[in-house]
Amino acid sequence: MHYVYLIECADGSLYTGYTTDVERRVEEHNAGTGAKYTRGRGPVELVHTEQFESKSRAMSREYEIKQFSRARKERLCE
Repeated sequence: MHYVYLIECADGSLYTGYTTDVERRVEEHNAGTGAKYTRGRGPVELVHTEQFESKSRAMSREYEIKQFSRARKERLCE
C-alpha cells in the first residue's frame, strides 16, 4: 500500500509526504533523518493519512494536497 500523510511540526507548520510505511516515516522525521524541511522542527505528530493502491495515485494526491491553503489542510485533518 501507498500512503499520503500530514504531520504537524513542533513549530505548528504542516508537512505533507508520501511513504509506504507511515510509522517508520514519522519515526524518521522525529529522529531528524526525514525530509530536510522537518529537521529541526521536531517532534512531529501524525495528523492525517490516506491510503492508495497505486504509487502514482498517492503521489498525485500528495501534489494536490501540497497545493492546498493551510486552512484547507487543517479542514482535511479534522
